[in-house]
Amino acid sequence: MTTQQLLILIAVLIVLVLAVVGILVAVRKHRSQGDSARPDSAVKLNDSGSSLSQESATAVAKDQAKDQSDASLAASSDDRAVQSASRGSGVAPNSDASTDSTGSAGSEASRQSSSADQEAPSAQEELAHPEASASRMTRLKARLAKSPNPFGKALFAILTKDHLSESDWEDVEDTLLMADVGAEASEQLVKQLRDDARITGQKDPAAVRRGLRQRLIDLVDPNMDRTLAAARPQANRPSVIIMVGVNGTGKTTTAGKLARLFVADGKSVVMGAADTFRAAAADQLETWGGKVGVPVVRSDRDGADPASVAFEAAERAKNDQADVLIVDTAGRLQNKANLMDQLGKIRRVIEKNLPVDEVLLVLDATTGQNGMIQAKVFAQAIGVTGIVLTKLDGSAKGGIVISVQRELGVPVKLVGLGEGPDDLAVFDPESFVDGILGDE
Repeated sequence: MTTQQLLILIAVLIVLVLAVVGILVAVRKHRSQGDSARPDSAVKLNDSGSSLSQESATAVAKDQAKDQSDASLAASSDDRAVQSASRGSGVAPNSDASTDSTGSAGSEASRQSSSADQEAPSAQEELAHPEASASRMTRLKARLAKSPNPFGKALFAILTKDHLSESDWEDVEDTLLMADVGAEASEQLVKQLRDDARITGQKDPAAVRRGLRQRLIDLVDPNMDRTLAAARPQANRPSVIIMVGVNGTGKTTTAGKLARLFVADGKSVVMGAADTFRAAAADQLETWGGKVGVPVVRSDRDGADPASVAFEAAERAKNDQADVLIVDTAGRLQNKANLMDQLGKIRRVIEKNLPVDEVLLVLDATTGQNGMIQAKVFAQAIGVTGIVLTKLDGSAKGGIVISVQRELGVPVKLVGLGEGPDDLAVFDPESFVDGILGDE
């Protein structure tokens, strides 16, 4: 073979090699395009950031079994599935088909979800579990016993003296007045104690304590019905509660804590942020609701008509078939006439949808007799059915429980004894008296 023939042979071989390489590259490129046109186990996300549904995952598995000639059809089918998912919920449902041939596709789809979708389930997992109502008063009673100088302890210290002088009885009355029991109730209790032979003629401190305890329980009046309307067997559903009170008493916070109390008892709750005058009120209520999964109906602007918010909240609670609707109202009101007009309007618009079962007046126990003036104004403006006393552990003014009930003729139904989210409990007269008397 000549040199010229050898060169021709080499050239032909080079051309053949290049042709084979070109064919292989073309085939690989074609396969790659086909694979990208059809969705695989790593399911694509739609424009809204949600993963495909179970139907889409099944389509993916079937598409993978098709040959390369169906690549364009699979791509078209995938586009339609994505558009369908976009119109649906923002969060992909969990697939029950994890054990069949589509399981791997559905599982991979969940793992490939966007960060927005991952936040939704994690938020549900982080929902708080409020303390059950049964254990709250026991804990709060112990806290009340440790509060600064409960007036029961002061009374007990005086009554256990060997001989009670007239000056001692004056000290008893002064202690009651300083504790905001009220003049009339203080005078009545002193008279009962002086006439009670079990106390005046008794040397045993335990017997004196038992007699004092019973007199205080009688004064608090255990016969009042303190059951929340929503907790009664024949309660309306939804049972509507309107929260009223001046700003600074802890009204909005109490609304949030009350929602937690109902959630702890297994009830579904909706809250309405009808305090549209205080800019932070709706945000505050929404924060409380978010922690326990309670929806909050609010306006998108400050200063909106509170009655319209209350109406929408009633609509939402009715449509959701919630057990309880809690409506927070404004406390910064210029005068009594303004108060009556606004609260009356809120109540009227709610009653177009649902009956109002409860109006809870929130009072700060540390304000003492000054809070009584506020209580009377609200009682006249809207029918108050119960009292919530907040900050009861903040001072020795526990006697306001007695005076506010006597003045308004309605019971104290709830008490707050701290800043914790579950520091709100249904009021129990005996536990309250035991708390202010302290340990035996």
